[in-house]
Parts: sequence; C-alpha cells; structure tokens
Amino acid sequence: MAVLSWKHHTLIQSLLERGPLTEKEFHLIFTGITGQNLGTHQGKFNDYLLKINRELSYVQLDLRACRDPYDGRVYFGVVNNVSDDQSKLGTKYSVPQIAFFKAIVETIAQDVTAEGTICNLDALNIKLENQVLNSSGSQSQDVPAAFKNFTMSHKEKTLDQLVKDKWLCYTEDDNIGLGVRSILDLRSWFHNAGVPSCQVCNEAGFKAKLCPNDGCVVRIHHYCLKKRFSQKGVLVCPSCETQWQYQPPKAEPIEVENEETEPVQSQPSSNPGPSQPSLRSKRKRQRLNDAETAGCSSQESGANRKRVTRSSAHPRVFRGLDISFGSFSNNVYLLIRSV
Repeated sequence: MAVLSWKHHTLIQSLLERGPLTEKEFHLIFTGITGQNLGTHQGKFNDYLLKINRELSYVQLDLRACRDPYDGRVYFGVVNNVSDDQSKLGTKYSVPQIAFFKAIVETIAQDVTAEGTICNLDALNIKLENQVLNSSGSQSQDVPAAFKNFTMSHKEKTLDQLVKDKWLCYTEDDNIGLGVRSILDLRSWFHNAGVPSCQVCNEAGFKAKLCPNDGCVVRIHHYCLKKRFSQKGVLVCPSCETQWQYQPPKAEPIEVENEETEPVQSQPSSNPGPSQPSLRSKRKRQRLNDAETAGCSSQESGANRKRVTRSSAHPRVFRGLDISFGSFSNNVYLLIRSV
C-alpha cells in the first residue's frame, strides 16, 4: 500500500471540501500544487489520479470524471461505491426528501423524449406515496406519516437544497435537471436501469438528441453531435442512416452560487448582499407563476406525439432506485443500489 504525499492529499481534500470541480478548476489546483502545466505533464496528472484511486478503493471511494450533458463541461468528483446501513447514518436528508429526489431522478430517466428535465410544477406535484413499496415490490397502502406531512413548502426547500448541493440543477427555462453529483454517482444505475446510452460516448443519454426517425431509438449527446459535425460536416444515424441536423441546446444549467455571490447589475456592486434573497424569491415565484399560467404539459405539446410513438414502439422497464445519502468528511455523497 503506497503512501500518498501531501500533494495527493490536497487534491483529494479540494474535491471533498468544494464538491465536484470543473476540469479547469481541478487542473488549476493541480498546477498550483505541483508547479506543472497539464499541457506538458498530462502523464503526470494521470499518474496522480491513478495513485489516488488505488488508495481510495480501500475505503470504497472513487475519484471519477464525467461530462455534464447540459453544458458539455467535464467535472471531477469523489463518489462512494457502497450502500449499507452504516453509510446511511451520516445523511443530512430526511427519508421524505430522499424519496422526493428519487422520484425526480426516475421521472427524468424514464422520459423517452430525452429532454433531461422535469417541469418545476410537475416536480412539486410528485406524490411520495408512489415511492412506498411493500416487500413484494408493489405499491404499499401503508404510507408513513412523514410522507403525508411533506408539504409543498417542504418540497420547494428540498429542491433549493438539492440544487445547492449539486444533486439537481435549474435550467434557463426554470425546469429541473440532474446535477453533476447525480451524473457522477448514478452512472452504474443508469446502465442497470436500461437508460439508453449515447451512440458516440456510450454514457447515459437521459439528456440527448433523438434520431429524427421516430422509429429509431438512437440518442447522441449535444456535445457529441457538435464534435461529430465539426469533423464530418454531415452526419447520418448509425442505425437507420437518417440524416441528422444539429442545433445547439437552448437550456443551460444555472449556477446557484452565482446568484449568491455575484452582484445584480442594477444594484451597486459594493453592496450586493441585501438584494440577493429577494432575487431568489422573485425567481422562485416567477417559476411557479409561469408554470401555473402555461402548464407543464402545454410546454411539451409538440413532443407528445413523438413520446407516444417511441414509448409504444420500444417499451423499457426501469427498475426502482434504492437511494440513500451517506457522508464522508464534510460532504454528502449519493449511495445507490439497484433493486
């Protein structure tokens, strides 16, 4: 068992303390610690990651990289590889909050249109009773009191907390998508649950571009499409040979930290603090008002026919998530087990 140096420890601590970091942020930390630039020392960087992962494996942790399908950026993070009763003791989330998050993840994963989001109002209207299963795997009639008492206000606060902790994210159109932590931790579950993979990178295609042919189930991430089109100019479906057309995605994830740290342009930059709470409240009210006025279903009316066609022609069975939140150091990591 090799001994890690203080440089390895600093890299690990930066991920534990700050959560998933973008590739650029992580590279800057590596350069600051070692004094070596990634452009000429890529092999050294890979050796550091390999050595760190060998040591982390002894405590069932893994330093992992993923690409966010919403913005195409690469992130690095530490994830937990085991789910047991002991690891569940460190969670800061309640059982209803975990069930609420679980329902959101399953809804996004099962969307055959591969939008990768759920409408804010649809998320708030999720019934936690559907997450209660008996020993046979069917829905149970015994609903815990904590589920019944989980109000709309509790759901709103839980959404904000999950976004802050990077388990979920808000898009520019105020829908809810999966955060980078979920993308890192749920990789194996996406595969086991039968979520279609991107034809190019083989990662889960819950947020992807669908083949123009309604009878085809091929999915390709937007950033994978962009890369392919820049290389070939014209791209045809590898399955049905239908020609693809690329359009950049409209929705990008909103960084909650920016709302809390960046001053509002209409306010003096020297005193941004007091304006921020009202800004977040205004955004939240605007999301609810827009959803109540337009309705989530009307926003997706153009995709309804395609959704029915694809789901009826290629039905898929998604197994439920057994999700708990375990803690390591000061951070919270998602532990999953397929059931």
